[in-house]
Amino acid sequence: MAYTDGVGNTYVLSSTIGAYADEAYTDAKRLSNTGIVSTNNPTIDTGVENFTGQMRWHKPLNPVINIASLVDPTDGVPSNYASDFLKYIKTARTTGANKVNLAQLVTGEDGLAKHGRDFANTRATDEHQAILAILKGIAISEALMGAAAQSGVAGLGGQTFDNDPTVRAYGMYVDLGAGKLVEDAGVGAARVEGLINAFGMGFKDYEPPYAYIILDPSALASFRSANLIDSDRVTDASIDFETILSGKFRIIQSRANGQFTPAELAAINGGGGVNIVGTKVTYIVLPGAIAMEPLTIPEPVGIEKTEASYHGGGSTEIWYRWGYVAHPVGYNWRGVDTKFPSNLDYKGVTVGASETIVPVSDATVVAAPDTADSVWERKSSSALSLGILPIFHS
Repeated sequence: MAYTDGVGNTYVLSSTIGAYADEAYTDAKRLSNTGIVSTNNPTIDTGVENFTGQMRWHKPLNPVINIASLVDPTDGVPSNYASDFLKYIKTARTTGANKVNLAQLVTGEDGLAKHGRDFANTRATDEHQAILAILKGIAISEALMGAAAQSGVAGLGGQTFDNDPTVRAYGMYVDLGAGKLVEDAGVGAARVEGLINAFGMGFKDYEPPYAYIILDPSALASFRSANLIDSDRVTDASIDFETILSGKFRIIQSRANGQFTPAELAAINGGGGVNIVGTKVTYIVLPGAIAMEPLTIPEPVGIEKTEASYHGGGSTEIWYRWGYVAHPVGYNWRGVDTKFPSNLDYKGVTVGASETIVPVSDATVVAAPDTADSVWERKSSSALSLGILPIFHS
């Protein structure tokens, strides 16, 4: 409930809502609270003046090894190093509600109380959906790299055990084709040989000790029916995770749609690379693969009273504002940088010289898939530096 002093200052309501948000958001079980998200990233400056900021880093050194000679006076060839940068972009979100002040005389309830209590859940859900959109956006970026022809170079498909991870014609994904995530026949780990192989293909000799795997309820049911769920759980960021393969994969269960539609796959496969055969996608994500930094928002809670409305009965409107930088490790934002991106933008593409962000199934992509570019551009020299591995399967 609000309290207004004699000079019109409103107290308590804003601070009460803030307390609810802090308390509820701590316990919110969303992707934004799991280990796939990293916070407190010193390389992300949320205070930059523009919509975007930059990260800079030195690329791995490719040294020139000279063979010393006692008779040849020719100078040795020195080694050089290079640096690179990527762009990250801010986004800002709002949600609001209003009430007719005198309605409470009839309903007995403050019309804004429910909105205030649920604001933490609203914000957590928004961040969760943004992360899912980024995961799909990365899958689209890598799928176009392997299945289309980027910069005139025909894609060579996804990762294998033998491909060079620095060759950009290979997308950072694995296509199991007709193989299932959990096969119908076999015993124990043999039923998930495709998953085991995909993990090794994606990260090769840099395979991490564990990763997160995002499973929808049907996929999780397949693992349970195959008796592949570990008996012990792992606690991470106050969340208990079921695991498989002796803790190798920590399961994040989500029914949120990160799948590709037939139209999206058809558009991607229309390019000049290697077609993707699998029709479903499962995401393996390394710890901290997506950075998320909150923005400091001026006036995060706004309240406006219109006393003359409703024949003098009055109305109250309240708005909440928040924002963040959400950015996948190793990628550059190359979408529009003059507005805050939406979740649709996070999984969109641009075509040719156009700066308009469209879905990957858009008619302009279908007409010229080899000219489509994801809003996410891989900037890491090697695919092994990336943290998101989509697996296409049946």
